[in-house]
Amino acid sequence: MLGAVINLAYLLGALAFVLGLRRLSSPDTAKRGNRLAAIGMGIAIVATLLTPGGNGTLIWILSAMLIGALIGWRAATKVEMTAMPQLVSIFNGLGGASAVVLGGLELYRIVGGAQSVSTNEILILLLTLFIGGVAFTGSILAYLKLDGKVWDETITLPRHSLINGIFLLGLVAFMAYLCLFPAQLTTGVLVLFTVLTLIYGLSFVAPIGGADMPVVISLLNSFTGLSAAAAGLIYGNQIMLVGGILVGASGTILTVLMCNAMNRSLFNVLIGGFSASGGASKTASGDQNVIEVGLSDLAIQMYYSKKVMVVPGYGLAVAQAQKACKELDELLEANQVEVKYAIHPVAGRMPGHMNVLLAEVDIPYNKLLDLEEANAEFKDTDVVIVVGANDVVNPSAEDDPGSSIYGMPVLQVWNAKQVIVLKRSMRPGYAGIQNPLFFHEKTKMLFGDAKDSLQKLVSEVKNQ
Repeated sequence: MLGAVINLAYLLGALAFVLGLRRLSSPDTAKRGNRLAAIGMGIAIVATLLTPGGNGTLIWILSAMLIGALIGWRAATKVEMTAMPQLVSIFNGLGGASAVVLGGLELYRIVGGAQSVSTNEILILLLTLFIGGVAFTGSILAYLKLDGKVWDETITLPRHSLINGIFLLGLVAFMAYLCLFPAQLTTGVLVLFTVLTLIYGLSFVAPIGGADMPVVISLLNSFTGLSAAAAGLIYGNQIMLVGGILVGASGTILTVLMCNAMNRSLFNVLIGGFSASGGASKTASGDQNVIEVGLSDLAIQMYYSKKVMVVPGYGLAVAQAQKACKELDELLEANQVEVKYAIHPVAGRMPGHMNVLLAEVDIPYNKLLDLEEANAEFKDTDVVIVVGANDVVNPSAEDDPGSSIYGMPVLQVWNAKQVIVLKRSMRPGYAGIQNPLFFHEKTKMLFGDAKDSLQKLVSEVKNQ
């Protein structure tokens, strides 16, 4: 009877995962989808705790869950929106670390003669250890890069991609050897293999440029899902298997979609073809001047416009300017000015970063336009306000074959009647290349902190 109840609970949990994941595909239903998936996970955890065979370990499990829940709750409530990508990276890494622990312990039991397993089971354990190790250390390095604690130039070796290829082949050969000759799997060999996988995780992420971090986060998330699925195979746990496959598949699909949005292959991303020190644009800043705009003039122009488009970027998140942006939106809408938001698929530091940021201040989802929709409407837009975005509005992607972002689909803001760029300085964006948009005849610059600039702009609009 208990077994039937547990299987039914696993079925309900898996169904909640699928339905929750389906709802995450739309901003309107994403919050409900997240809650539904969380309920499914809760059902799965309770069912697992009710499974016979705990052998008095329940108190340890519950204690660990309580400690983890408290740490996770505090981290989730205290983290700033700008640091959300770093938090996601750490969570990904901890999922991979869990797989390393599970795979390592089971392999240690084999070394100690505590159990006899087949070659296929050894392969699954080694893959769990390998994928989890790459997800763990790779995610930690991604966190350090995103947080500005590590720079690409300090950790990248000459011909690093070639080194990674040789490293990967060596690890695959190592796994094949251990599967063919399981008697060679000693404690020392197990430790060596574990250390090598952890080092490879660092090396794998090292050459990938900062501008590609959203893709890397998504890819590492899929690795964590695959490691969880492999752990589900180890323990014969259906919910771990289903959950891991869902995470792995959705992460992989998202990675491919983001690569398509950048018009680049995943292979090009992984070999570091879009690094922070990427190729320069043909337009240099030294021989051109920028035009600055006054707050009063901009307020008048926006107040009497018919249509205004806002392009949010990471600078908006850093300045925490979304509330000021919302207030400006309401003032303009009250004067019959249509306001919309152009969202690039890889804007920010993680998938959906800008969508989450704007949803935080209750900006309606129907105002958010994707790349194709926005590009189609720019020609009918009076003013485009670029708030902290850089690489996703760079015309070099379309007209400069020598640029490292050439071929990447971008928001064609220059097709609007007027472009206003809010930036702290003339420093390049995350890709490390100059943006000719700043010197375009339709562009004017408004320098300063995005939040402060928008708040002053709101005051000027109120005076109209």
